[in-house]
Amino acid sequence: MISGGVDVAVGTVVLLVLAGFLAGWIDAVVGGGGLVQLPALLLVPGLSPVQALATNKLAGIMGTSVSAVTYYRRVHPDLRTAGPMALAALAGAAGGAVLASSLPPAVFRPVILVALVAVAVYTVARPSLGRATDLRWAGRRHLGAALGLGLGIGFYDGLLGPGTGTFLVIGLVAVLGYAFLEASAKAKIVNAATNLGALAVFSAQGAPLWKLGLMVGAANIAGSYLGARMAVAKGSAFVRVVFMVVVGGLILRLGWDVLA
Repeated sequence: MISGGVDVAVGTVVLLVLAGFLAGWIDAVVGGGGLVQLPALLLVPGLSPVQALATNKLAGIMGTSVSAVTYYRRVHPDLRTAGPMALAALAGAAGGAVLASSLPPAVFRPVILVALVAVAVYTVARPSLGRATDLRWAGRRHLGAALGLGLGIGFYDGLLGPGTGTFLVIGLVAVLGYAFLEASAKAKIVNAATNLGALAVFSAQGAPLWKLGLMVGAANIAGSYLGARMAVAKGSAFVRVVFMVVVGGLILRLGWDVLA
């Protein structure tokens, strides 16, 4: 099939749709769906890295929007934190997307790898982390920390992408003091905003492959809906386990990229 000037075989589309479903499930539970979806898109012959990033954002925003709504209806996350954090993340993601075509990802991978290893060690060393919400600050300090997290992680999402939801969850848990389930609910709202900010910039550049992105996005929606319902039903303990698996996968993937 032809999409945006790129010839994509039917078999490749089927694999991308399956990757989109799995990515949607992972993203809805704890974030990190880009670990599956973006590498799959990068395997398409003739697809540039910026086109892959843009198409990933198109599919991703479809899934994160559905999981955000599902979480909101069932967990009722506090929008007084999630709303401003999402706006800061949207701005950060737009800025990152502007620089995505000019800064080589290899510059950032070692730093991100070290950060992920630190996250894994910190989470394992504190078994009680994220079991219940125990906010570290209130008022302006809480809001300021949330805005800083949103801006920084949003910038990363627009620039690179994979693991954004995971970084949002650990930031909300370790920095702000939320339980894993509530953190995941807020992270979906913020992640939808980062995808929107990056997609707006990429769309202005004509980068997304719309037909392919919508097909992968439809599968992402299905996976996101299932993942969000499972996370809500099973609670923070389940989210923590999936979180550690995804962090481990991200470490292996980025470690391979750095060594290669």
